Amino acid sequence: MVFLLSFLFFLANISEAAVPCGTVDAKAASCIGFATGKAPKPAPACCAGLLKLAQTVKSVDDKKAICRCLKAGVKSFTGVQDRFLSKIPEACNIKVGFPVSISTNCET
Repeated sequence: MVFLLSFLFFLANISEAAVPCGTVDAKAASCIGFATGKAPKPAPACCAGLLKLAQTVKSVDDKKAICRCLKAGVKSFTGVQDRFLSKIPEACNIKVGFPVSISTNCET
């Protein structure tokens, strides 16, 4: 559930994606503690889950779909902050190729 992470943005989605939103949510859920500032760093499960999502990306459409799932999931959590969310890719050593933010446009 994470839109989590914008960074989330980087990954999964809706009907035609290789990865359903439920899977995206499950992989990103452990990132919420860090994204809300309650944890000092992303949990190992957060980074592992996001890395798995990143490895499932086969096309630009997959990336957009994962992004949409993450953005939708993030809306379910209060307290997610861009300043923490934007640090997740670097903290997890995952390259996404664009800035991660709650306001990231998944369609570009």
